[in-house]
Amino acid sequence: MLTFLGFAMIATFLVLIMLKKMSPIAALVLIPALFCVFAGKGAHLGDYVIDGVGKLAPTAAMLMFAIVYFGVMIDVGLFDPIVKGILRFCKADPMRVVVGTAVLAAIVSLDGDGSTTFMITVSAMYPLYKRLGLSLVVMTGVAATANGVMNTLPWGGPTARAATALKLDAADIFVPMIPALAVGLLSVFVLAYVLGLRERRRVGTLVLPSGADEEPELVTVGTGTGTGTATVTGAAAGEGAAVATAAGAGTGVPSVGSGAPASGGDAGEEGFQGLDPQRATLRPRLYWFNAGLTVALLTAMIMELLPIPVLFLLGAALALTVNFPHMPDQKARIAAHADNVLNVAGMVFAAAVFTGVLSGTGMVKHMADWLVGAIPEGMGPHMALVTGLLSLPLTYFMSNDGFYFGVLPVLAEAGAAHGVSPLEIARASLVGQALHMSSPLVPAVYVLVGMAKVEFGDHTRFTVKWAALTCLVVLAAGMVFGII
Repeated sequence: MLTFLGFAMIATFLVLIMLKKMSPIAALVLIPALFCVFAGKGAHLGDYVIDGVGKLAPTAAMLMFAIVYFGVMIDVGLFDPIVKGILRFCKADPMRVVVGTAVLAAIVSLDGDGSTTFMITVSAMYPLYKRLGLSLVVMTGVAATANGVMNTLPWGGPTARAATALKLDAADIFVPMIPALAVGLLSVFVLAYVLGLRERRRVGTLVLPSGADEEPELVTVGTGTGTGTATVTGAAAGEGAAVATAAGAGTGVPSVGSGAPASGGDAGEEGFQGLDPQRATLRPRLYWFNAGLTVALLTAMIMELLPIPVLFLLGAALALTVNFPHMPDQKARIAAHADNVLNVAGMVFAAAVFTGVLSGTGMVKHMADWLVGAIPEGMGPHMALVTGLLSLPLTYFMSNDGFYFGVLPVLAEAGAAHGVSPLEIARASLVGQALHMSSPLVPAVYVLVGMAKVEFGDHTRFTVKWAALTCLVVLAAGMVFGII
């Protein structure tokens, strides 16, 4: 009964948000509450929710202060040089823009934190997508899939969880997986190239100034349905600002500004205005301090010197104090990022209801046991392959903690009975991470869709198929190389 209710609850949630019948926050709260009553455990709903909130509170705190910290870093211009380099490569070619999105997301993912990756990637690329009229779900889909592959880094979480659950060395799991993960990342770049070509055919001909003092250069990017032209200037061309702003105030939050509509875009949308390169929030004299602070913060995260929420709390406080020593300026910066903080924190605590009910009622355990029990006896010698395939739906429908600490030991035990090494099982368990990063149970994905102004249902419909394909590529490469 609990197995059926668990799958029914997840299916109901996904259908409602993909059909846009409910907002993600409302669905995350109301659907599990209703199914908790159906399971006959409504009296314990409060306990389940409080337990879920307690487990996700550190994540919510980390996201809140990470948004403030990186928002301030965007405001003061820390990432402008990196972004300008990426945007110069992209020019006004949609194919280059989409490939640049994948490259930027992969590079920034080296810090091991999905929220950081999405904040920087969206802030950098959103102006270009808006100005050229490119599909924003392409941006979110490519960024999420690239980050999912990179999420397998030992300090990213899944590898450490697998090592802990099976009492193995993280390096023994990760290092042999590098060739397969490299193939997976290459497949993301190929996907970005293909999607970029599709966008190039759609938007038509664009105009891009080749430099501040040069005559505009006509760049033909396709002969598809897009018949108009878009003049890409300032931030979109990489010669001006790097990231988006709300009403030109330098908030670092993507928003709609003034200007002519871009070709291929929504007719109801105004053009996009990037950050003013002369914005008042820039702190060029403090550039190396901010760069050093960010490197020190990421190093401390990797070395686990302090809990991540504490590191971001200290980092945000220090960044605000040094860059904006006057109280009114600090208040203005906090207010500028308040919308993002509230939206993301609210989504995390709403997700706590979902995860709390799944765990508290025992639905997750029954679902996992049912799936493991459904494995045919003849598949025993191929448990690594089975684990890799199961990692796709299981890491999408449950948290990494639930999968790696609840399900993986059972799969490893079943594999050991047929002579399959726990190391092979552990490596195979990493295969589903590209899909996991678009799961409704991953808080970082709400940072991505929120900053990109994309409906979660639209992101899900577009991304799931490509992310699942990437996972299968990683699994196939792992088997070809004899890793899994």
